[in-house]
Amino acid sequence: MASPYDSKQTHYQQPVRLQQKKTMNDWKEYKLGEIVQSISDTYKFKPGEKVVFLNTSDILDNRFLTNAKSEARTLPGQAKKRIKRGDILFSEIRPANRRFAMVNFDCDDYVVSTKLMVLRCNDKIDNRFLYLFLTSKDVLEYLQMVAEDRSGTFPQITFDIIANMDISLPPIEEQKQIAGILSSFDDKIDLLNKENTTLEAMAETLFRHLFIENPCCGVGSADNPTWKEGKLENVVDVLDYRRKPLSKMERDKMKNGNILYPYYGAAEIMDYIDDYLFDGEFILLGEDGTVRTDDGHPVLQLATGKFWPNNHAHVLQAKAPFNNCFLWYYFKTTNINEFVTGAVQPKINQANLMSLPIYDYPIEIVDEFQTTAEPIWTKIKSNKQQMQTLASQRDNLLPRLMSGEVKIGEQ
Repeated sequence: MASPYDSKQTHYQQPVRLQQKKTMNDWKEYKLGEIVQSISDTYKFKPGEKVVFLNTSDILDNRFLTNAKSEARTLPGQAKKRIKRGDILFSEIRPANRRFAMVNFDCDDYVVSTKLMVLRCNDKIDNRFLYLFLTSKDVLEYLQMVAEDRSGTFPQITFDIIANMDISLPPIEEQKQIAGILSSFDDKIDLLNKENTTLEAMAETLFRHLFIENPCCGVGSADNPTWKEGKLENVVDVLDYRRKPLSKMERDKMKNGNILYPYYGAAEIMDYIDDYLFDGEFILLGEDGTVRTDDGHPVLQLATGKFWPNNHAHVLQAKAPFNNCFLWYYFKTTNINEFVTGAVQPKINQANLMSLPIYDYPIEIVDEFQTTAEPIWTKIKSNKQQMQTLASQRDNLLPRLMSGEVKIGEQ
């Protein structure tokens, strides 16, 4: 597939696979601005009213991260927009950060930031179909490139850019069928993700009980001496020397095999290619860009099987007698704020990574955790593999259905 951006001509090309011209008589071409509005209805606050405020950081990949209410008088000045069920919220800032969601609940007491576009469909386009189009890999890459070219260090888009995009639409009932098929993948992924959230909480609670709340972690006594400081290099192997970044052009040439493998970035799978560098179970920890969560813990990915990482994620593997389950929960419960450098581009380099604090834990306690957590860890990995497979199937099917290359009933 051609790049959506031609740097020599400074000319933007819309994603090829999603703007393919139709031969079917029942498909019609539109500019998105003809069928989608950007809504700016102002929320009229009542005295003493409490509302839920959604900023760009409060939505992620079709998830709402807060429902906490605040008094209207305490809200920031950008808390202005009213929304309703069926609206699509899409951040103007850094499209690649996936700060978008579709409102599928009653939201009379919600107000959103002016930095969130509120997109509302007319009767020619199904809102789920639009959501899938806007959040598809090709479209997000296109919007991110436009944003970076327009705004430099603070990539940002406007509704005018979305409004000028072309889209081909089948009849509304076919749109709903396509959206239903593709959404079923997301529903299954969501169920597995919720199960893993519960399982991870169980394993983390056990880790905290044994290694953080243990009295030997604090000021000791004659009966309970404290554990000595250890070295992370005794627990983990760093395999960064085997990484190799690939440009998008290089990756586009590596899609000829019958089996494609994940290509990982700092925080997510960025692509699928027909070759790999690693085979096994590894922990990826964001090195630069997206390196920490809102609560100061490192951004982690569990990579299993065959995969290729770029140079924005540290590739780690536990050393015996420790295993990756232990290492995973050590990182998930360790604050890295003071070890991150870079104001504009956050980074945790290898030297700072290896200086993270760790104790010389008694091996019998390590064994207790690893034995108890192993069934949980095995199930988490199985669910992650299923989610990855479902996401790959969805991403492969999405452009083919939404371009008309595959008709309903043919997939």
